[in-house]
Amino acid sequence: MAEIKSHEFDGFLQKSARLHRIYLIYGPDRGLVSERAGMIAGKTGIDQNDPFSVTKLDVGDLQKEPGRLVDEAQSIGLFGGEKLIWVRGAANEKYLVDAVAFLSGASLDAASIIVEAGDLKKGSALRKTVEAARTAVAIPCYADDGRALNALIDNELSAEGLGITPAARQALVALIGGDRIASRNEIRKLALYCRGMETVDDHHVTEIIGDASAISVDDAVDAILSGNSTNFLHAMQKITSSKTSVFLVLQACLRQFQLLDTMRAEMDEKRVPPAQIMQTQGRHLHFRRKPIIEQALKSWSADAITRETKRLQAAILQTRQRQILEDSIAVQTLLSTTLQSARRPQA
Repeated sequence: MAEIKSHEFDGFLQKSARLHRIYLIYGPDRGLVSERAGMIAGKTGIDQNDPFSVTKLDVGDLQKEPGRLVDEAQSIGLFGGEKLIWVRGAANEKYLVDAVAFLSGASLDAASIIVEAGDLKKGSALRKTVEAARTAVAIPCYADDGRALNALIDNELSAEGLGITPAARQALVALIGGDRIASRNEIRKLALYCRGMETVDDHHVTEIIGDASAISVDDAVDAILSGNSTNFLHAMQKITSSKTSVFLVLQACLRQFQLLDTMRAEMDEKRVPPAQIMQTQGRHLHFRRKPIIEQALKSWSADAITRETKRLQAAILQTRQRQILEDSIAVQTLLSTTLQSARRPQA
């Protein structure tokens, strides 16, 4: 089935979400990816707190056990009933693509699979596999446009019985939009600040709202690759204050090193400079980020990238095993990677 466009998602969720068994939710807005994955999970009717019915995996788990997704999907739950397998941190891993391709042609009468992925370019193997399958659906998540932001503002403020002036709306739209979860949290903070009033005015917005559009996981990842610990800690402070999950940064950093691994391998195999690789493998990157990625290709060797990728995967596994320490593990690991970048020679 073709992908579900952003404006079609609400209708899809209400009318036809349960007609599918495999859901690929991807895009650069990681907050929106996470939010929509949660909505889809809710539509399955499975108790999200039941460990016997819900299996949450990171893509690193599948790398260690490539057949695990198929095994989980085809196994019978301890107490029977429907199962949900939820995979986070996907990119375009071959073992995941192969598993999804197999399962899309199998009978999944009692299992649903949600895959959260980053920004997959058009024609990538994972997208093609899902879009071609009858029982699967692809749901892209891009940064909210003005229409979506206004709808988000109206929904959150109306829940508190609040209206908003045109000037306040304009100011608020200018300050949100980089990440759905960060934007929603900022609006809720504003609603809490104005509780008991009738209308949100522009001075309320300037008093209470930070620049949520600047709260970006990419800012933290770019600081890590640049070896800039000051910028990294500043980005992490903004992310945590917006109540965005620190785990998302760890996921994003892993995906970035997986991309570096692919780019570096092609660079060494073809004996070409980083700038040439950026024209092919790096075409989908935002222009602001390209110099940072190019510099990382110059300073990180293939072996070093491989070692760091394994360390990030191990850290993700630790956060799953010791969830109470998730934030501490993530921050310590990412700061260590930042310091590793700082020690590498800069061209």
